[in-house]
Parts: sequence; C-alpha cells; structure tokens
Amino acid sequence: MAALPLPLPVAVPALAAAAAYVNAKSLLFYDLNLLAAVIPTVARVAWWRNRGRLNFFYRLEDLATSSSSENRVFLRFEDQVYTYGQAYDTVLRYAAWLKERRGVKNGSMVALDFQNTDTFVFLLFALWSLGAVPALINYNLSGKPLAHCVRKATAKLVLIDPTVAGNVGEDVRAELSDVQFEVVTPELERGMLSHEPFRAPDEARYDNSGNAMGILIYTSGTTGLPKAAIVSWDKVAIVGGFTSRWVGTTKNDVFYTAMPLYHSTAMLLGFSHAISAGATFAMSRKFSTSSFWDDVRKHNAKVIQYVGETCRYLLSAPPRIDPATGENLDRKHNVRIAFGNGLRPDVWNRFKDRFGIDTIAEFYGSTEGSFATWNMSRNDYSMGAIGRSGALYNLIMGRTVAIVDVDHETEEPFRDARTGLCRRATPGEPGEMLFRLPPKDVDSRFQGYYGDKDATSKKVMRDVFAKGDAWFRTGDVVRWDDENRVFFNDRIGDTFRWKSENVSTAEVAQVVGLHEAVQEANVYGVELPQHEGRAGCAAVVFKRGALIGKGGAPGEDVLKSLAAHVRRGLPKYALPLFLRVVREGSIQTTGTNKQQKTSLRSEGVDPARTGTDGVFWLKGDTYVRFRPADWKALQGGRVKL
Repeated sequence: MAALPLPLPVAVPALAAAAAYVNAKSLLFYDLNLLAAVIPTVARVAWWRNRGRLNFFYRLEDLATSSSSENRVFLRFEDQVYTYGQAYDTVLRYAAWLKERRGVKNGSMVALDFQNTDTFVFLLFALWSLGAVPALINYNLSGKPLAHCVRKATAKLVLIDPTVAGNVGEDVRAELSDVQFEVVTPELERGMLSHEPFRAPDEARYDNSGNAMGILIYTSGTTGLPKAAIVSWDKVAIVGGFTSRWVGTTKNDVFYTAMPLYHSTAMLLGFSHAISAGATFAMSRKFSTSSFWDDVRKHNAKVIQYVGETCRYLLSAPPRIDPATGENLDRKHNVRIAFGNGLRPDVWNRFKDRFGIDTIAEFYGSTEGSFATWNMSRNDYSMGAIGRSGALYNLIMGRTVAIVDVDHETEEPFRDARTGLCRRATPGEPGEMLFRLPPKDVDSRFQGYYGDKDATSKKVMRDVFAKGDAWFRTGDVVRWDDENRVFFNDRIGDTFRWKSENVSTAEVAQVVGLHEAVQEANVYGVELPQHEGRAGCAAVVFKRGALIGKGGAPGEDVLKSLAAHVRRGLPKYALPLFLRVVREGSIQTTGTNKQQKTSLRSEGVDPARTGTDGVFWLKGDTYVRFRPADWKALQGGRVKL
C-alpha cells in the first residue's frame, strides 16, 4: 500500500523543522557564509595577481578615478575628511617628493615611525605607488629596540611623526649613522603638497607572484626584540577582501579603529578591509577609554575594532549619561558589529549588554601566520570562541588545520618515541594549533621574518603526521570541541606545571576576572623556594569600591569572597595561591593592549622584588598578607604548599 502524502500544512513545518535541525547540527548556513566570503576573494586576488595589480595602490586608484566613488569619503581623522579623489591627489604629490628629494624607488625599504594620522596613510600609499616597501615601526620604541627594528628592515630612510620624534634619540642616530631620519613636520608636508602629482609607471609595481613584500610588520617582542614579519601582497589582499565580505562591510559603512596601524590587526583587518569594500576608514591617533565612544559617534561608525583588553578598559569607565536629557550615551551609536581578537569570555557578554552591541566577530591569527579562524557570534552558543565552523567548511578547509598534543616540559609538540611523529589531540583537549604548509614550496604560504632565517625556520615543523610534511607552528594552545568551536587555552610558555598538572593562565584569569570586585587580572606561574614547578599568581587590579585605607588594599570581605570564588571555579591545582595587588594602569601591555607577563614572572612573589604592590597568599578560606617572614619560611623549607 502506497504511503499517503502529508497534507501541505503539516509537510511545510516538518520540512522547515528538519532543515533547521540539519543546519543546527552541521552549521550549514554559517559555512556557506564563510565560503561566500572566501571564494570570490580568492578569485578576485587571482585576477589581480595575473594582471600584476596586487599592490594596494591600485585599490585607491580605482576608487579615486571612478566617477561613482571619487567623491566618496575615504578617510576620517579627527576633524579632517578626505574623499578618495582628494587622497589620491595627495598621495601622488607625496610620491613626487619621495622620488625627487629622497630617491625612493622600486624596492626601497622605508621605515614609518608614526602614530595613526592622515599623513601616515598618505605616506603609506605614496611608498606603495613607487614600488617601495614600508616597514611599520611601533612608535613607542626608543633606544636599542628602535635601532634594532630599523636595522632589521635595512631601511636607509626613516620618516617620523613629530609627536614621537622625542623617541628617536642621539643614541639611535649614532648607532645608525648611515640612516637618514626625517621628521615630517607640517612645514615639510606643505612642501610635499607643492609638488606636481607623479604616478610611477606600472612597471614599478608589477608583480604576478603574490609573494612579494607589501609591508614589514613587527611582532610585539614580548619574549625578546621584535621580529620583522614579511606581509605579502597576497595576504594583504586576501585578508582585506575576505574580512570585508565576511563582516558584511559595504561602501556606505564607516569602519572605525583606535588600534595602531603599525600592527597587523588594524592594518590588515581594518585598513585593507575598508579599502577592499570601498568604505570609509575612520581612526583616532591612539586608543583612549574616555574618548572612544565620542569618536564612534562623531564618525558615525557601523563597525568598530578591538584588540586584547580594549573592551575591558571600556567597561571599566563609568557609565556615560547625558546631563541635560538623562540619555544613556553608552548605547547612543549606530555600531552593528565589533570586530577583533582577544575578547576574553568574562568580558564578552558584559560588553555586548552594556554598549548594545548585537554581534561580535572574533578571529584568531598572527601577522606571520598562514591561516586563521573566525567566529561570528550573536548569541551564547559561541561566546568566547576564537573560531567555529561546520561540516562543509571542515570538509573543504579542515585538512589545513591540526591540533597536536604538547609536551609542556619541552614546550614542543609531543612526538611518539616509536614513529617520531606527532599525535592529534583528542577533541575537547588542549593542544598546539598548527597550519599546513606546502612541503615543497613553504615560502608560498609563509614568507617568514625578514633577514632572520633562524627565526623563520623555528616556525616550520617537518615530519608532523607523515615524513616530509610541513606545518606552521602558532605557539598557541587551543581546544577544538566536538561542536566545532575553537577556544584559546594559552600561549606555550604561559602554561605552567604545578602539582604535576598543566595550568592554563587564560583559564585561571577568566575565573578570577568574573569576580565582581575584580577589574583586571593577569595570571602567571612563579617559582618558589623548595618547590617544584610554578605556583599560580594573579596580578589583580581591583575595582575602586573594593579597596579601603590609604594604601588601597582589598578589604577582608573581598579577599574572603575571592578565595571562595576561585575555589568554586577551579580545580585545587589551578588555584592562584598568590595575589599581587597592582594599581590601575600598571599592568604592562603591548601597543595593542595584550597583557605582558615577563617582568611579573621574573619578580615572582619575593616581597623585596615586588615594590609597593601588596602580595597576599591563600590560607584556609581567605587570602592574607604575604610578608618577608613568610618568604624566609619558604626559603627555609618550613612551608609546603
């Protein structure tokens, strides 16, 4: 007997429910959105590559010479507004000066030591127009680190923002006597603008390989002097094109950043993102908690960018209320999406709720890396994840990524004693993230560090899963769960061992940061006399209401409450046995608001080395003051933790 067909009113809801179930399990629509950003980007970049037009000068030129976009606003900085056409004219005049007065040409390496300014953007494009390579210097550097960066770039010309010219001291100039340092004053800029526009011929920019250097961007140097990462034109074009499509940025949108353009997040995922979409790029000179939202409103931004602890700093500011109307200014904006990396799970929803942000677009990647992960999050399902994907995307791209077990004693991926090969981590268990490289053509995906073959070779692993294969080491430990969400676990070297267990500093910091009295927490392991491994210590900035007395120490009730909180949220071996109470703004960060641990780790908890910071240790059900006598007791072996 043939089955009776279902009535239409029953069949349609049933099919819809089935489709919703399949989508929920496979993340089909999410994957299709990812692939819809990937495929046209790769095709477009291939077209530019074949024509030798990857250089981003052509993106500006195309937009500036088209009648539909020449009068569109390209750049907003402070009170200055420039259309694409105006910017193009300025860039060609700057290029004329660089060529005629400073001899810049195809292949020249020129260092830019600038805060975010309109001048910086024009110089960047002017250098590209001549086929030169800009080396983007962290404007906070001075002395030996600054000299090191200029020397690594082999730059013979350094152009300097007047605001940071004081960092370029006589010590740097003496060490680099063959380098010309030029402060770009307003007077010099007027001289540049007096030149007739000069457009170098296409031959000066022609490259159809995609591997040619577009920019040098330096690593933050948290574990030593910065390294100059080669950023190819392929990467500039693919990252900008993919992210603008994935985020949904249109020509009518304003993308705002307060992050430094010398870093890849603002340069590749902000600046090249906006250019790729033909949108408006708005920026501030540098990040300021107090003026961030004022700038967002002023520029009418639709997309904002964050890095590291940016969102926590914004949360720490008091609520903004219009004194005349009583209106909540925290939510008075047109932002539809916050895009960046390093948003910690304990901040995620609090940031969304307070500022009325609908969508978080979190990513994971590195300046020199060959791949990245992406998480578009509108609900709690992927809160805190640095990436997610479904069955379809994994089928196409999954072989590009691997998570391997780590030997934390050697800080290297674990290798089987019999085969010598690595072992994939069990789903949900932490392991180092690796990205596949073409074994016979590694340079096509990973150009490495300029002038540093040793550092470059250390990032490439061979014989990982098969003899002769090649993988890029991220140095980061992540968890990839059985629902295809990727969560950051820790940086290799930040994870420490205590009581024969591996402790993730990121996991501990998340728990500590969720306590109502804590404003910011930076967790690390410290060596103790007469003890093996490292004990957990949290450098904590407490909210002002949690501090009492002239010295600003946390009250007894706060210390007891925090002790109970961490005991509830962490296994015994992961408890932060020590607290170091630090002042607001004193936790060291990189220029992109990422916490640094090196000096804290080296100082440990010896009261003689921690300055005026109060140190406490976990005793029973509370934290109590850790005094010099307690340190001597540890040294004498009279205390075992």
